[in-house]
Amino acid sequence: MKLRRVLVEDRIEVQALDSDGSWQAAPATDALGGRVFDADIELAAARRHHDASGTVLPFAPASFRDFMLYEQHAIDAARGLVRRFHPGQSRAAAVVEALTRKPLPLFKPKPLFYRQPIYYMSNHLTFVPSGVPVAVPPYSSALDFELEIGFVLRAPLRDADPKEALEAIGSFVVVNDFSARDVQRSEMATGLGPQKAKHFASSMSAVAVTADEILPRIDDLTGSVAINGATVSTVSSRGMRWTLGEMLAHASAGEQLFPGELFATGTLPGGSGMETGRWLRPGDQVTLTIDQIGDISHAILTP
Repeated sequence: MKLRRVLVEDRIEVQALDSDGSWQAAPATDALGGRVFDADIELAAARRHHDASGTVLPFAPASFRDFMLYEQHAIDAARGLVRRFHPGQSRAAAVVEALTRKPLPLFKPKPLFYRQPIYYMSNHLTFVPSGVPVAVPPYSSALDFELEIGFVLRAPLRDADPKEALEAIGSFVVVNDFSARDVQRSEMATGLGPQKAKHFASSMSAVAVTADEILPRIDDLTGSVAINGATVSTVSSRGMRWTLGEMLAHASAGEQLFPGELFATGTLPGGSGMETGRWLRPGDQVTLTIDQIGDISHAILTP
């Protein structure tokens, strides 16, 4: 089932997509994570951030944990980072990789990536829905997009096993983790995670799709990135290092997870400008699509 929420006068209405292609009012559902925030607070946020049709976020995330599940993305993104900021080193690395026919060891993820699911906590309060313009942060000159698969919990978890964890997923969305790459480099060099590089904005699709439709084909989802109407890359969900059940089980170890908390897979291979070399500029229109779920589209504004 496809679900969305729409601002209707002084309330937020849940709608479901009918078989005839029309949206109809539907009862509240735990597939969208339940009512996490005070209704008045959420309504005020919806009035600030909605698209021209009144569509708001399909749910208000109670938190946001962003994982990194794709080794190929990590390798290609590291190559792209060096290519953008250290072109001389990039040329030298390309020679070494051509000779060895292997990724440069420095481009591969850290050893912990191969031992357990890894993630960082970002700012769940700066999510905007598809259609809302997003400005380049005034402190960055390297704005990037990241096409990811997101999902929200419909039930609490603690010390869960992977099977139990999967049963707690309510619905799936497309997630875009905006990133200021020039700022991210220096922040992560401190030994802590990203801060201003990530916390200024994230976004998700206006539509959520219930877990029963997505989980059976989670390894066969397809998508694309388009900038100004031209496709710059295509993506696939194949190749996760860890299953969604394993990543949720890890997050719930010794920690209470609640309905409404949002998780994301990290960038699908080919789903960022750092990999493709097509960075965002003011005036761009970027559209990120997972074919089986929906899309996110934003106009990029000047600071």
